[in-house]
Amino acid sequence: MVAKTQDSVSLDNLSKRASVYIDPDCDLYLELQYLQSSKLTKCTCFDIQLLTSKGKRPSLKSFQDVQGLIQQGKKRETKIVLRENSWSTNSPIRSQLWPALCAQHHVGKTMLDGFYWDMVNQVFGTTELPDKPIMLPPFVDSTHCLPYHLTRKGRAVADRVVSVLGYACPDITYSPTLYPITSILLHFMSEEECYHCMASLVAPKEKVFITQTKLLYEVTWKTVMQVAKKHAKSSVNYLSSLCNGKKPESIFMDWCWWILGGLPFPHLVRVMDCFFHEGIKVFYRVSLAILILFHKHATASNSELDADTIKNDIDNALPKFCKNIPVSPTKLLRTAFSIRALSSTYISRVFLKTEMLLKSKSLLSGTKQLVRSRSSDNLPTSQSQINVQMMSHTLTIREKYREGLDTCRAMLFTLWSWLPVRITMYQPVLLYTTEEHGCSLTTFYVRVEQHEPTLLMIKTCNNEVFGAYCSSRWYERNLKDDRGQRQAYFGTGETFLFSLYPERAKYPWVGIEGDTGLGHASELFMAADSKMITIGGGEGQAIWMDENIRFGKTDRCQTFNNPPLCASGDFEIRVLEVYGFVGA
Repeated sequence: MVAKTQDSVSLDNLSKRASVYIDPDCDLYLELQYLQSSKLTKCTCFDIQLLTSKGKRPSLKSFQDVQGLIQQGKKRETKIVLRENSWSTNSPIRSQLWPALCAQHHVGKTMLDGFYWDMVNQVFGTTELPDKPIMLPPFVDSTHCLPYHLTRKGRAVADRVVSVLGYACPDITYSPTLYPITSILLHFMSEEECYHCMASLVAPKEKVFITQTKLLYEVTWKTVMQVAKKHAKSSVNYLSSLCNGKKPESIFMDWCWWILGGLPFPHLVRVMDCFFHEGIKVFYRVSLAILILFHKHATASNSELDADTIKNDIDNALPKFCKNIPVSPTKLLRTAFSIRALSSTYISRVFLKTEMLLKSKSLLSGTKQLVRSRSSDNLPTSQSQINVQMMSHTLTIREKYREGLDTCRAMLFTLWSWLPVRITMYQPVLLYTTEEHGCSLTTFYVRVEQHEPTLLMIKTCNNEVFGAYCSSRWYERNLKDDRGQRQAYFGTGETFLFSLYPERAKYPWVGIEGDTGLGHASELFMAADSKMITIGGGEGQAIWMDENIRFGKTDRCQTFNNPPLCASGDFEIRVLEVYGFVGA
């Protein structure tokens, strides 16, 4: 008889759930039934491994061990434990471990007991499972509703969880991985616990788990492709050589289905152990490991795969390889996490750069279409003209009255023509001006930081007028990365600089035209702290202002490839104005 320990977890609930949710032909179901029939009502993960490994005692951590690390905030130590501890597929540790891992990422108030069932009642009018199929939200990709051996009732439960999540999160527009992850969770927990886990995974802003728009889904596969070209170069070159002139992009578009749709369930479960703690970066690493292992296996002398076989079905070569992957789950993860020089910071940088580039291209193409459909040629509305002219001290150049008025209107029209078309639809509002609110960076943040976008305009004591369109909230200066450190720079490629007087010029992000080769220096959009504000960076700062909003300087920078925005480089601020847009 196996000895009991105080770290034990119950098999009863997991086994009962298996009889409802998991198909009897599934290995997990059969193993759970075996353990239940052995009359062990309580058993540790160690006990289970002992029963199924012919007396060999693996050094596995219990849930209490991992929980202690989570509660102490030891993220790195938790990460190492999850990567190295190969709990068996049937281990009931996951019925506690996975909810605890997901709960780390929860944003907002903790959901009360019964909250989920109240939502179910709102959506369906009853908590009983309907007899008819549930219509899934439009963000679900019906071709990837993977059930992973769930019973008919289990699939209906997955449908309901996803539907309620869609009701609660209307901002989700495209999320093909959401359903499969829901199905995986249901193997180890109740319907309500599954919903709480999924709600936690879609909420985080600082760490990506599940993409929720088509644009971000495209960002992920392009990120994988770019990272693979550097860290699995020989594998990518091998695949490209077999594409028969076809671009390898089509292969990478399905990268996440190598994992979610291809890997055997025991491999997938071990990947998810790490994923629920570290996020989508685990999938990136595993996808690179699959590429490396595929190349190694395909080019081995005794391989069943040959170049002609792969060429004839290049699109399915990797998914087929994954289904019969010739390594253990442990070897797969070791390959993934032993890729050298592949840091989380590097992956984040590639992801953000790709996102900014796609957003910028999308906005540019969208702008061209909208401009053609508007008769006003992107001019400010009469109300916008009145609002700005009455509020603005930066656009008023005190020459002769009529000339000054014409100059003001010309500068306003020029500035409006540079704004994204969707923004010109909204009325401008003056959020902050040194003329009224004083010269204090603290006041600036209080009045401005939650608005997105903002238009920052400076008039110097020499009457020069210049500024920046800032695409992101200034509040983002407070956000932290996965290491708990504040990010130095933030913003997107929609940010641009401009000069209005005496010269008129717009300086957009250099990355809009494609890969600049400047690396990190081309992504330094906005930065701020209690002592200064900076816009643009790399060999200089395009705009820098001190904490008293009195003095500043301007240089050429690599982010926008701009000249200094005023002749002297250093300037004294006469007026700073910041505009927001009502309803934007």
